[in-house]
Amino acid sequence: MIRSVILLGLLAVQPAQAQASWPEVKCTRYGEATAAALAHFGRQGVSQEFLDRHAAFLASGCSGPRDVCPRSPAELNLADALSIAAMNGGATGSFLPFACRD
Repeated sequence: MIRSVILLGLLAVQPAQAQASWPEVKCTRYGEATAAALAHFGRQGVSQEFLDRHAAFLASGCSGPRDVCPRSPAELNLADALSIAAMNGGATGSFLPFACRD
């Protein structure tokens, strides 16, 4: 009987699975929104540079350089849609990877 109580006590003390941090949650939501937007809008008119820089941002856990510069109308539409999706998901504008420095 005592062994059963000790075993049950040990089972109850197992570490809980770590919950995702808010930055991780935002990045996951943003990645899902990215996939949905690309499926909806397609990639026509979106440059490989835009896609590569955006993929690098996602791969960094959304903490990498914010240097995705939308230049074409298709890239601007995609960036707008992703900006709205990020805001709807609880992220602020400073989270987004879009910036044109040249």
